Amino acid sequence: MHEPQTIIQPPNRFSLNLKELWQYRELFYFFTWRDIKVKYKQTTLGILWALIQPLGLMLLFTFIFSRTMKLNLSDVPYPIFVLSGIILWNLFNSSVTHSGESILQNAAIIKKIYFPRLVIPCSAILVSFFDFLMAVFLFFILCFFYRSIEWTAIFYFPTAILICLLAAFGLGTFLSAVNVKFRDFRYALPFLLQVLFFASQVIYPITLLKNQLLKYFLALNPMNGAIELFRAPLTRQNPDIYVILISALSSVLLSIIGIVYFRKTESYFADIA
Repeated sequence: MHEPQTIIQPPNRFSLNLKELWQYRELFYFFTWRDIKVKYKQTTLGILWALIQPLGLMLLFTFIFSRTMKLNLSDVPYPIFVLSGIILWNLFNSSVTHSGESILQNAAIIKKIYFPRLVIPCSAILVSFFDFLMAVFLFFILCFFYRSIEWTAIFYFPTAILICLLAAFGLGTFLSAVNVKFRDFRYALPFLLQVLFFASQVIYPITLLKNQLLKYFLALNPMNGAIELFRAPLTRQNPDIYVILISALSSVLLSIIGIVYFRKTESYFADIA
């Protein structure tokens, strides 16, 4: 008589394992709060740095570009215009940077215990989102001071943030998995983000581009659609729907590629991280 055998094998189909992520939901809080404390530990100003950085960039860009570039901003004060782009870009930049490095930075704990690896890059994005909320507080104060915001922000702001987070999640999870095997990507990432910054309408409006083909090509950068939506309540103009649709589709595609590649490769993280 043969003894029963238990065969352990990976699932035959792709799955997001949302049920498992829910079971380990406390880890999101643990990793996020731990990283926030580490980030601001032994700093004199603490979380005020989340306000000082975008404020400093706003003043710098205002001083340089508001006097040298002739921009059609629809009566939007340039400080508000540029700050709206900076805080959204900082959310994307910080999310991608930290989530891209997150698996390598947590290699020690990955090798010791099992938990859904997706928790790690997602928690890194939550840390960046915390800083974003601090910066948004400053942004709203300046908006009310200049009286440059409309009620449509209730709809436009969350949608813009969602596009930004989807793109950051996709690129961040992809890079976090790629960095485990190919360490060169961690050195190429700052250059890639620098290129994306100048290809995003952070310091200039995309309406400056008269070439429609070039404008829609740049819309493949998800941040252009996100910033376009985020600024719509400020400019009091209808956003370019084609730019937003292209950016939204690009954002969704990035998130799909990121999560699929992450799931396909996470099984060997503990071996080579």
